[in-house]
Amino acid sequence: MMAFQQAQLHALLQRWHDHQQVGVPRMPSGPSNSLCDVTGVRVGHETLAQGEVQTGVTAIVPPGDNLFTQPLPCGVAVLNGFAKPVGLVQVEELGQLQTPILLSNTLAVGTLFTTLVRDAIAKTPELGRTLPTVNPLALECNDGWLNDIQALAVTEAMAQAALHNADTHFARGSVGAGHGMSCFGLKGGIGTASRLIPELNATLGVLVLANFSTLDRLQIGPFIEPLLPELTPQRDAGSIIIIMATDAPLDARQLGRIAKRAGAGLGRLGSYWGHGSGDIAVAFSTQPTPQPPEEAKLESMLCAADATEHAVLDALLCAEAVTGFRGHHRPALRQVLDRLAQNVLA
Repeated sequence: MMAFQQAQLHALLQRWHDHQQVGVPRMPSGPSNSLCDVTGVRVGHETLAQGEVQTGVTAIVPPGDNLFTQPLPCGVAVLNGFAKPVGLVQVEELGQLQTPILLSNTLAVGTLFTTLVRDAIAKTPELGRTLPTVNPLALECNDGWLNDIQALAVTEAMAQAALHNADTHFARGSVGAGHGMSCFGLKGGIGTASRLIPELNATLGVLVLANFSTLDRLQIGPFIEPLLPELTPQRDAGSIIIIMATDAPLDARQLGRIAKRAGAGLGRLGSYWGHGSGDIAVAFSTQPTPQPPEEAKLESMLCAADATEHAVLDALLCAEAVTGFRGHHRPALRQVLDRLAQNVLA
Protein backbone atom coordinates (compact mmCIF):
# COMPACT_ATOMS: atom_id res chain seq x y z
CA MET A 1 0.00 0.00 0.00
CA MET A 2 1.09 3.58 -0.62
CA ALA A 3 2.45 5.57 2.34
CA PHE A 4 -0.58 7.83 2.69
CA GLN A 5 -2.87 4.79 2.84
CA GLN A 6 -0.74 3.27 5.60
CA ALA A 7 -0.92 6.56 7.50
CA GLN A 8 -4.70 6.66 7.12
CA LEU A 9 -4.98 3.09 8.39
CA HIS A 10 -2.79 3.87 11.40
CA ALA A 11 -4.92 6.94 12.25
CA LEU A 12 -8.15 4.93 11.87
CA LEU A 13 -6.93 2.12 14.11
CA GLN A 14 -5.61 4.56 16.70
CA ARG A 15 -9.07 6.19 16.83
CA TRP A 16 -10.63 2.75 17.17
CA HIS A 17 -8.20 1.76 19.92
CA ASP A 18 -8.70 5.01 21.86
CA HIS A 19 -12.39 5.76 21.31
CA GLN A 20 -13.99 2.67 19.68
CA GLN A 21 -14.91 4.90 16.73
CA VAL A 22 -14.38 4.61 12.99
CA GLY A 23 -15.06 7.59 10.77
CA VAL A 24 -15.38 11.23 11.70
CA PRO A 25 -18.79 12.93 11.24
CA ARG A 26 -18.62 15.99 9.03
CA MET A 27 -21.56 17.65 10.79
CA PRO A 28 -22.82 17.76 14.42
CA SER A 29 -25.02 14.91 15.67
CA GLY A 30 -28.12 14.91 17.81
CA PRO A 31 -27.88 13.95 21.51
CA SER A 32 -28.11 10.17 20.97
CA ASN A 33 -26.87 10.13 17.34
CA SER A 34 -29.89 8.07 16.33
CA LEU A 35 -33.11 8.18 14.32
CA CYS A 36 -34.98 8.83 17.57
CA ASP A 37 -33.32 12.22 18.01
CA VAL A 38 -36.28 13.29 15.88
CA THR A 39 -38.93 13.86 18.52
CA GLY A 40 -41.70 11.27 18.61
CA VAL A 41 -40.01 8.64 16.44
CA ARG A 42 -39.59 5.19 18.00
CA VAL A 43 -37.96 1.92 16.91
CA GLY A 44 -38.73 -1.65 17.95
CA HIS A 45 -37.22 -5.06 17.17
CA GLU A 46 -38.18 -8.70 17.38
CA THR A 47 -35.31 -11.14 16.78
CA LEU A 48 -35.50 -14.85 15.97
CA ALA A 49 -32.27 -16.81 16.50
CA GLN A 50 -32.97 -20.55 16.39
CA GLY A 51 -30.34 -22.68 14.67
CA GLU A 52 -30.64 -22.16 10.93
CA VAL A 53 -33.36 -19.54 11.37
CA GLN A 54 -31.64 -16.19 11.98
CA THR A 55 -33.98 -13.34 11.12
CA GLY A 56 -36.32 -10.75 12.62
CA VAL A 57 -38.46 -7.64 12.25
CA THR A 58 -37.75 -3.96 12.87
CA ALA A 59 -40.50 -1.35 13.24
CA ILE A 60 -40.12 2.40 12.74
CA VAL A 61 -43.05 4.13 14.42
CA PRO A 62 -43.53 7.86 13.67
CA PRO A 63 -45.43 10.15 16.05
CA GLY A 64 -49.21 10.31 15.81
CA ASP A 65 -52.09 8.22 17.09
CA ASN A 66 -53.46 7.39 13.63
CA LEU A 67 -51.32 7.86 10.53
CA PHE A 68 -54.17 6.75 8.27
CA THR A 69 -56.34 9.72 9.26
CA GLN A 70 -53.36 12.07 9.81
CA PRO A 71 -50.64 11.00 7.35
CA LEU A 72 -47.15 12.50 7.32
CA PRO A 73 -45.26 13.99 4.34
CA CYS A 74 -43.05 11.30 2.81
CA GLY A 75 -40.65 10.97 -0.12
CA VAL A 76 -38.89 8.01 -1.74
CA ALA A 77 -35.70 7.46 -3.72
CA VAL A 78 -35.23 4.12 -5.48
CA LEU A 79 -31.49 4.12 -6.10
CA ASN A 80 -31.59 0.59 -7.50
CA GLY A 81 -34.82 -1.32 -7.80
CA PHE A 82 -33.99 -5.03 -7.47
CA ALA A 83 -36.33 -5.30 -4.47
CA LYS A 84 -39.74 -6.49 -3.31
CA PRO A 85 -41.15 -3.75 -1.07
CA VAL A 86 -44.83 -2.95 -0.68
CA GLY A 87 -46.38 0.51 -0.52
CA LEU A 88 -43.80 2.56 -2.43
CA VAL A 89 -46.01 3.26 -5.48
CA GLN A 90 -48.68 5.09 -3.51
CA VAL A 91 -46.11 6.93 -1.39
CA GLU A 92 -44.53 8.21 -4.61
CA GLU A 93 -47.97 9.16 -5.98
CA LEU A 94 -49.46 10.89 -2.93
CA GLY A 95 -46.36 11.79 -0.89
CA GLN A 96 -47.93 10.46 2.31
CA LEU A 97 -46.95 7.94 4.99
CA GLN A 98 -50.11 6.19 6.27
CA THR A 99 -48.63 3.51 8.54
CA PRO A 100 -45.55 2.73 10.59
CA ILE A 101 -42.71 1.17 8.57
CA LEU A 102 -41.78 -2.49 8.96
CA LEU A 103 -38.51 -4.10 7.83
CA SER A 104 -37.65 -7.79 7.54
CA ASN A 105 -36.42 -10.40 5.06
CA THR A 106 -37.59 -10.63 1.46
CA LEU A 107 -40.07 -13.47 1.88
CA ALA A 108 -41.70 -11.87 4.94
CA VAL A 109 -43.16 -8.86 3.11
CA GLY A 110 -46.65 -10.37 2.88
CA THR A 111 -46.70 -10.97 6.62
CA LEU A 112 -45.60 -7.40 7.29
CA PHE A 113 -48.32 -6.08 4.98
CA THR A 114 -51.03 -8.03 6.82
CA THR A 115 -49.70 -6.91 10.20
CA LEU A 116 -49.86 -3.24 9.24
CA VAL A 117 -53.37 -3.66 7.80
CA ARG A 118 -54.62 -5.27 11.04
CA ASP A 119 -52.96 -2.50 13.05
CA ALA A 120 -54.64 0.20 10.92
CA ILE A 121 -58.07 -1.49 11.10
CA ALA A 122 -57.82 -1.65 14.90
CA LYS A 123 -57.42 2.14 14.94
CA THR A 124 -59.92 2.86 12.13
CA PRO A 125 -62.70 0.20 12.05
CA GLU A 126 -64.36 1.60 8.87
CA LEU A 127 -61.13 1.31 6.87
CA GLY A 128 -61.85 -0.38 3.52
CA ARG A 129 -65.62 -0.11 4.09
CA THR A 130 -66.92 3.43 4.25
CA LEU A 131 -63.31 4.69 4.11
CA PRO A 132 -60.55 3.98 1.56
CA THR A 133 -58.02 1.19 2.04
CA VAL A 134 -54.70 1.82 3.76
CA ASN A 135 -51.25 1.83 2.17
CA PRO A 136 -48.88 -0.20 4.39
CA LEU A 137 -45.17 0.42 3.90
CA ALA A 138 -42.93 -2.64 4.31
CA LEU A 139 -39.39 -3.05 2.97
CA GLU A 140 -36.92 -5.90 2.87
CA CYS A 141 -33.44 -7.26 2.28
CA ASN A 142 -32.45 -10.85 1.51
CA ASP A 143 -30.92 -12.49 4.60
CA GLY A 144 -30.78 -15.93 2.94
CA TRP A 145 -27.04 -16.43 3.55
CA LEU A 146 -27.38 -16.61 7.34
CA ASN A 147 -31.10 -17.37 7.56
CA ASP A 148 -33.12 -20.27 6.15
CA ILE A 149 -35.39 -17.85 4.32
CA GLN A 150 -37.59 -20.67 2.97
CA ALA A 151 -38.69 -21.43 6.54
CA LEU A 152 -41.00 -18.38 6.34
CA ALA A 153 -40.39 -18.00 10.06
CA VAL A 154 -41.48 -14.37 10.49
CA THR A 155 -45.00 -14.21 11.96
CA GLU A 156 -47.60 -11.52 12.48
CA ALA A 157 -47.03 -11.91 16.22
CA MET A 158 -43.36 -11.01 15.74
CA ALA A 159 -44.22 -7.97 13.65
CA GLN A 160 -46.85 -6.84 16.17
CA ALA A 161 -44.32 -7.26 18.97
CA ALA A 162 -41.82 -5.04 17.13
CA LEU A 163 -44.51 -2.36 16.77
CA HIS A 164 -45.61 -2.58 20.39
CA ASN A 165 -42.05 -2.69 21.77
CA ALA A 166 -40.97 0.44 19.91
CA ASP A 167 -39.06 2.92 22.07
CA THR A 168 -36.71 5.86 21.72
CA HIS A 169 -33.80 3.70 22.92
CA PHE A 170 -33.17 0.66 20.74
CA ALA A 171 -30.49 -1.92 20.00
CA ARG A 172 -28.39 -1.84 16.84
CA GLY A 173 -26.34 -4.36 14.90
CA SER A 174 -27.43 -8.02 14.78
CA VAL A 175 -31.01 -7.39 15.93
CA GLY A 176 -34.49 -7.36 14.45
CA ALA A 177 -34.54 -7.24 10.67
CA GLY A 178 -30.75 -6.90 10.75
CA HIS A 179 -30.07 -10.17 12.56
CA GLY A 180 -29.39 -12.18 9.40
CA MET A 181 -27.89 -9.43 7.23
CA SER A 182 -24.33 -9.16 5.86
CA CYS A 183 -22.38 -6.04 4.87
CA PHE A 184 -19.01 -5.88 3.07
CA GLY A 185 -18.72 -9.63 3.67
CA LEU A 186 -18.90 -9.01 7.43
CA LYS A 187 -21.86 -9.01 9.81
CA GLY A 188 -24.25 -6.19 8.88
CA GLY A 189 -27.63 -5.19 10.26
CA ILE A 190 -29.25 -2.17 11.89
CA GLY A 191 -27.36 1.10 12.21
CA THR A 192 -28.37 4.66 12.97
CA ALA A 193 -27.12 8.24 13.09
CA SER A 194 -28.48 11.78 13.25
CA ARG A 195 -27.40 15.25 12.18
CA LEU A 196 -28.50 18.71 13.30
CA ILE A 197 -29.81 21.26 10.78
CA PRO A 198 -29.13 24.62 12.48
CA GLU A 199 -30.75 26.68 9.70
CA LEU A 200 -34.08 25.00 10.42
CA ASN A 201 -33.59 24.39 14.14
CA ALA A 202 -34.27 20.79 13.20
CA THR A 203 -32.80 17.29 13.20
CA LEU A 204 -32.45 14.60 10.54
CA GLY A 205 -32.18 10.98 11.71
CA VAL A 206 -31.25 7.90 9.68
CA LEU A 207 -31.74 4.18 10.28
CA VAL A 208 -30.27 1.62 7.87
CA LEU A 209 -30.80 -2.06 7.22
CA ALA A 210 -27.32 -2.76 5.80
CA ASN A 211 -26.91 -5.86 3.64
CA PHE A 212 -24.66 -4.85 0.74
CA SER A 213 -21.25 -4.84 -0.99
CA THR A 214 -18.13 -6.97 -0.82
CA LEU A 215 -15.10 -6.71 1.46
CA ASP A 216 -12.80 -5.52 -1.32
CA ARG A 217 -15.05 -2.44 -1.74
CA LEU A 218 -14.60 -1.34 1.88
CA GLN A 219 -11.75 1.18 2.14
CA ILE A 220 -9.91 -0.89 4.73
CA GLY A 221 -10.95 -4.19 3.14
CA PRO A 222 -7.49 -5.07 1.75
CA PHE A 223 -6.03 -4.80 5.26
CA ILE A 224 -8.79 -6.94 6.80
CA GLU A 225 -8.89 -9.73 4.22
CA PRO A 226 -5.61 -11.43 5.28
CA LEU A 227 -6.98 -11.78 8.83
CA LEU A 228 -10.01 -13.71 7.58
CA PRO A 229 -8.73 -16.55 5.39
CA GLU A 230 -11.93 -18.50 6.07
CA LEU A 231 -14.22 -15.64 4.96
CA THR A 232 -16.83 -16.60 2.36
CA PRO A 233 -17.16 -13.73 -0.14
CA GLN A 234 -20.46 -11.90 -0.16
CA ARG A 235 -22.37 -12.02 -3.43
CA ASP A 236 -22.33 -8.61 -5.05
CA ALA A 237 -26.10 -8.37 -5.01
CA GLY A 238 -26.77 -7.12 -1.52
CA SER A 239 -29.18 -4.35 -0.62
CA ILE A 240 -29.78 -1.53 1.82
CA ILE A 241 -32.92 0.10 3.15
CA ILE A 242 -32.50 3.64 4.47
CA ILE A 243 -35.18 5.28 6.60
CA MET A 244 -34.88 9.01 7.26
CA ALA A 245 -36.96 11.08 9.65
CA THR A 246 -36.83 14.83 10.21
CA ASP A 247 -38.73 17.46 12.13
CA ALA A 248 -37.88 20.00 9.42
CA PRO A 249 -41.02 21.31 7.67
CA LEU A 250 -40.40 19.68 4.27
CA ASP A 251 -42.93 18.49 1.71
CA ALA A 252 -42.90 15.16 -0.14
CA ARG A 253 -40.94 16.48 -3.13
CA GLN A 254 -38.22 17.94 -0.92
CA LEU A 255 -38.10 14.77 1.15
CA GLY A 256 -37.60 12.76 -2.02
CA ARG A 257 -34.62 14.93 -2.94
CA ILE A 258 -33.14 14.41 0.52
CA ALA A 259 -33.69 10.64 0.31
CA LYS A 260 -31.77 10.58 -2.97
CA ARG A 261 -28.70 12.06 -1.21
CA ALA A 262 -28.33 8.85 0.79
CA GLY A 263 -26.56 7.54 -2.28
CA ALA A 264 -23.67 9.94 -1.69
CA GLY A 265 -23.13 8.47 1.76
CA LEU A 266 -23.15 4.93 0.37
CA GLY A 267 -20.67 5.91 -2.32
CA ARG A 268 -18.22 7.18 0.27
CA LEU A 269 -18.23 3.73 1.85
CA GLY A 270 -17.68 1.84 -1.40
CA SER A 271 -21.18 0.91 -2.59
CA TYR A 272 -21.99 1.31 -6.26
CA TRP A 273 -25.52 -0.18 -6.52
CA GLY A 274 -24.90 -3.57 -8.08
CA HIS A 275 -27.21 -5.11 -10.67
CA GLY A 276 -29.02 -7.28 -8.14
CA SER A 277 -29.26 -4.78 -5.31
CA GLY A 278 -32.32 -3.14 -3.83
CA ASP A 279 -31.16 0.25 -2.56
CA ILE A 280 -34.13 2.29 -1.37
CA ALA A 281 -34.38 5.41 0.81
CA VAL A 282 -37.58 6.65 2.43
CA ALA A 283 -37.73 10.05 4.14
CA PHE A 284 -40.63 11.42 6.18
CA SER A 285 -41.24 14.61 8.12
CA THR A 286 -43.05 14.84 11.43
CA GLN A 287 -44.06 18.47 10.77
CA PRO A 288 -46.36 20.54 8.52
CA THR A 289 -44.69 21.79 5.37
CA PRO A 290 -44.26 25.56 4.92
CA GLN A 291 -41.42 26.27 2.51
CA PRO A 292 -37.99 26.58 4.20
CA PRO A 293 -35.24 28.78 2.71
CA GLU A 294 -33.04 27.32 -0.03
CA GLU A 295 -29.87 27.21 2.10
CA ALA A 296 -31.71 25.13 4.69
CA LYS A 297 -32.72 22.61 2.00
CA LEU A 298 -29.06 22.29 0.97
CA GLU A 299 -27.99 21.70 4.57
CA SER A 300 -30.60 18.95 4.90
CA MET A 301 -29.16 17.19 1.85
CA LEU A 302 -25.62 17.30 3.25
CA CYS A 303 -26.91 15.87 6.53
CA ALA A 304 -28.60 13.01 4.65
CA ALA A 305 -25.36 11.87 3.02
CA ASP A 306 -23.28 12.22 6.18
CA ALA A 307 -25.79 10.48 8.46
CA THR A 308 -26.29 7.60 6.00
CA GLU A 309 -22.55 6.96 5.80
CA HIS A 310 -22.22 6.84 9.58
CA ALA A 311 -25.39 4.80 10.10
CA VAL A 312 -23.84 2.03 7.97
CA LEU A 313 -20.62 2.23 10.01
CA ASP A 314 -22.78 2.03 13.13
CA ALA A 315 -24.41 -1.16 11.84
CA LEU A 316 -21.03 -2.74 11.16
CA LEU A 317 -19.54 -1.73 14.51
CA CYS A 318 -22.56 -2.77 16.60
CA ALA A 319 -23.12 -6.12 14.89
CA GLU A 320 -22.12 -9.33 16.63
CA ALA A 321 -20.88 -12.33 14.65
CA VAL A 322 -23.62 -14.75 13.58
CA THR A 323 -23.51 -18.38 12.41
CA GLY A 324 -26.70 -19.67 10.84
CA PHE A 325 -28.06 -21.47 7.78
CA ARG A 326 -25.86 -24.40 6.61
CA GLY A 327 -23.17 -23.25 9.03
CA HIS A 328 -22.64 -19.98 7.16
CA HIS A 329 -20.80 -17.40 9.24
CA ARG A 330 -20.28 -13.65 9.19
CA PRO A 331 -17.61 -12.17 11.50
CA ALA A 332 -18.01 -8.90 13.38
CA LEU A 333 -16.00 -5.89 12.20
CA ARG A 334 -15.18 -4.79 15.76
CA GLN A 335 -13.40 -8.10 16.42
CA VAL A 336 -11.42 -7.78 13.19
CA LEU A 337 -10.46 -4.19 14.03
CA ASP A 338 -9.22 -5.31 17.45
CA ARG A 339 -6.96 -7.90 15.79
CA LEU A 340 -5.77 -5.43 13.15
CA ALA A 341 -5.01 -2.80 15.80
CA GLN A 342 -2.90 -5.31 17.73
CA ASN A 343 -0.86 -6.04 14.60
CA VAL A 344 -0.45 -2.46 13.38
CA LEU A 345 -0.19 -0.48 16.63
CA ALA A 346 1.99 -2.99 18.49
